[in-house]
Amino acid sequence: MRKQNKTVECRDGFFMSVQAFAGAYCSPRDNTGPYTEVEVGYPSQREELLMEYAEDPGAPTDTVYSWVPRATVLLIIAKHGGMISGELPNGISNLWQQGADHESI
Repeated sequence: MRKQNKTVECRDGFFMSVQAFAGAYCSPRDNTGPYTEVEVGYPSQREELLMEYAEDPGAPTDTVYSWVPRATVLLIIAKHGGMISGELPNGISNLWQQGADHESI
């Protein structure tokens, strides 16, 4: 059984699921990565940077976003003040870990 990543939560309260595994909409489609594209799901609010990847654009907080580039995930995290909790798939660097000063990044 594969481990699901914990939901990413950002400083401003925005959150989203970021997953990558053999059965997800990611690249490569395996269980190890490193991943260049990932599956994002069920964000807490509409996020314009995700909309072109939406499975159901009419339900932006109740849908999955397929093959989202890792750079887009990092831009979203930065836009929302940095990641304060959660997990990212292998290959997506978390710039906000290990007590980094969010204001200086």
